[in-house]
Amino acid sequence: MHTMDTALAANDKAELLIDGHTLTVTDVVSGARPAGITRVRARLAEGAVQRIEQSLALKNKVIEAGLPVYGVTSGFGDSNTRQISGLKSEALQTNLIRFLSCGIGPVATPDVIRATMIVRANCLARGASGIRTEILELLLDCLNNDVLPPIPERGSVGASGDLVPLSYVAALLTGQGKALHQGEEKDARTALADAGLGEVVLGAKEGLALVNGTSFMSGFATLAVHDATELAFAADLSTALASQVLQGNPGHFVPFIFDQKPHTGTRTSARTIRELLGNPEDLDPSVDPEGAALTESGFRELEEPIQDRYSVRCAPHVNGVLRDTLDWAKNWVEVEINSTNDNPLFDVEAGMVRNGGNFYGGHVGQAMDALKTAVASVGDLLDRQLELIVDEKFNNGLTPNLIPRFDADSWEAGLHHGFKGMQIAASGLTAEALKNTMPATSFSRSTEAHNQDKVSMATIAARDARTVVELVRQVTAIHLLALCQAADLRGQECLSAPTRAAHELIRSVSATMDGDRPLAQDIELVVGLIASGELRRAVEDAGRD
Repeated sequence: MHTMDTALAANDKAELLIDGHTLTVTDVVSGARPAGITRVRARLAEGAVQRIEQSLALKNKVIEAGLPVYGVTSGFGDSNTRQISGLKSEALQTNLIRFLSCGIGPVATPDVIRATMIVRANCLARGASGIRTEILELLLDCLNNDVLPPIPERGSVGASGDLVPLSYVAALLTGQGKALHQGEEKDARTALADAGLGEVVLGAKEGLALVNGTSFMSGFATLAVHDATELAFAADLSTALASQVLQGNPGHFVPFIFDQKPHTGTRTSARTIRELLGNPEDLDPSVDPEGAALTESGFRELEEPIQDRYSVRCAPHVNGVLRDTLDWAKNWVEVEINSTNDNPLFDVEAGMVRNGGNFYGGHVGQAMDALKTAVASVGDLLDRQLELIVDEKFNNGLTPNLIPRFDADSWEAGLHHGFKGMQIAASGLTAEALKNTMPATSFSRSTEAHNQDKVSMATIAARDARTVVELVRQVTAIHLLALCQAADLRGQECLSAPTRAAHELIRSVSATMDGDRPLAQDIELVVGLIASGELRRAVEDAGRD
């Protein structure tokens, strides 16, 4: 069985080393989503401490020289022409956190918040931001002790980074506002004290270093990349099951076809489907090698179609786009989470303060706009496959809406509608996912007194990607439930070892539908199997046996 990218392999490290250079999507997920009672503990690398101390020394030297430094001895943004005394630097950082604390909307989920904290610490660990080691150690201590800032999702334009959302991280470290301590909301100062931690007073540049970066959008992005990778596998699994229960043509997935148009993702998808089908022989069953005689009129009706419909036959070409998008999107995200993305930066080697725009979230935004479009397209594909499964005009002898088979004289005959409601729900979810593919990065707005006159909107793109992944995962769960019902109706002998493993796992949380019943809970349980990777692991294990 062709396995998934190693980024999804189980991460059993007890410690997550934060060094500013080697953080991966897998690392972020392992820290953001603790498995059971086991929690990965994050620790600052020794090499990072040395770099941090060097940039701190340069910052202090510049301040002592009385030079105007953006955000250190000057105001922020459009107010950068207003220089202040170095004696006011701490108060300036305090007010920065205060005026940015205006986020609105729902509070981000704990995994997004943890991912944000991991990424922010890692970016600052590169040692070009002029922030003290103890600030980063407190940030990691909060993470390790499950003291989280409740970050509202809305209010960022994605440049200068995630100013508003990240102000809640800075507020937590200074004991301001609210905190979530092991899931319980408390005053931040109380939450820190209950965890055995104390707040800090932010010095020159330290508030700006915390808030002026791309870590909130990157928190969403890392999780979206991870979750979309699981969806790519689930889509190939769904296609293999659809081919089997529809008694389709496995010849659509032979290597020859994809060698002639060798996109990496498409070839991977086709290979995965072949393996899930049990590697059937390459002979196209629609072609009779002995030939067949036509009638005298030169015409006959074939009993079986030569080709399956596009949603099955072209599935590798659709899911291949997602796989290839994930390949470069993951690379871009991993560059971002290992970057220094605030401003100004302290160039220790040159002894200079550098002003730039690394806080611009353009790569994250472009990656997430592309990812959500590719994921939504896969959702649309699976919704079209579902139509073939439930519609008696297309499902090759399965029952209408996959209802159980009843004798004509049974009282139950005519009373049941099977997956009719499930198809309606899947169509609604698919439409919502497709609606969210509008590119957020196209909506740059000039803001902050025309200083931030071109912004990325990457945080909105990343939030959209999160939402689209969730919606399509729900569509996939509905489709997998329908496919298992179809397999029960068709007879499980149509399944291969890998698809039988999927059927058995799904049946462990959702029984065969022997009559109309509510299925909302079943959907959520199958969503959990997809999201956790349990479904993929079960299928891959069966393929290796």
